[in-house]
Amino acid sequence: MIVVTGSAGFIASCLVSHLNDLGRTDIVLVDDFSRSQKQANFQDKAFAEKVDRNEFISWFSVHANQVKFVYHLGARTDTTEFDRDLLTALNVTYSQEIWRLCSRNNIPLVYASSAATYGMGELGYEDSNDLPSHLTPLNPYGDSKNEFDIWALSQEQSPPHWKGVKFFNVYGPNEYHKGRMASVIMHTFNQVSSTGGMKLFRSHNPDYRDGEQLRDFIYVKDVVSVLSFLQTEESYNGLINLGTGTARSFLDLAKATFVAMGVPENISFIDTPADIRDKYQYFTEANMNKLRALGYSKPFYTLEEGVGDYVVKYLKEGAYL
Repeated sequence: MIVVTGSAGFIASCLVSHLNDLGRTDIVLVDDFSRSQKQANFQDKAFAEKVDRNEFISWFSVHANQVKFVYHLGARTDTTEFDRDLLTALNVTYSQEIWRLCSRNNIPLVYASSAATYGMGELGYEDSNDLPSHLTPLNPYGDSKNEFDIWALSQEQSPPHWKGVKFFNVYGPNEYHKGRMASVIMHTFNQVSSTGGMKLFRSHNPDYRDGEQLRDFIYVKDVVSVLSFLQTEESYNGLINLGTGTARSFLDLAKATFVAMGVPENISFIDTPADIRDKYQYFTEANMNKLRALGYSKPFYTLEEGVGDYVVKYLKEGAYL
């Protein structure tokens, strides 16, 4: 069986769909399934069993001999969360328990890290295993992810094959439940649908013009393709970036959304909220040399291709992957 934690959430539910497309239905879904707005993310998926997040460690301890692979994608992902005890419990301690069980039972593991660990990018965006102890994330969420990366890299006992995947700015279907933390594509679609225009964050950095803040946006269909590839990649253990390797502006993203919606462009700017202004990343761009060197050769969706697919096939239809 394959375990997928966070399976009622955005990326993990898309991964389950991808595994289904590959013919895999021997999947154990793990999450807090109580949130009604996340039900549609998994209700049409084929799976073997559904296990509540709070019961999973006990379940795993009993059924480890049946598990062949673990994708640990469940986490508290709100970058505005400042309850460090909650983040430690969900993003560090819980992950450590899964790591130990995988190590003890010789089960390969892929877990979710984050580009938030890179902070302002002062040290670049290279997925070196030597870098985490030198990084300064901008928020408690990034701290929690970096703390687990450091811990994992220091362990003498580890899963037989493991990767800590540093996700950059992922967008795509199944993020309807994410509210403020949803991608700017979804916010653009919703704002344009209701008002005819889109308000982007104004730049508060003199090095960047309004809307020219740059991020490495990656479509979730590329993400799940890479995660599937990593399940069979056994030559490397450690951290690995997952972006496209090409930074694009929020203005590019908004314009692509207007084109995909087939409506006239109408973009204005508002101040970045004060609670995130001093923690705001103005540039991210994944160094993708490691993934390519491991043999992943598929091209990534361009921003325009990904946004077009997302808007036309999913957002306009209210559809799920």
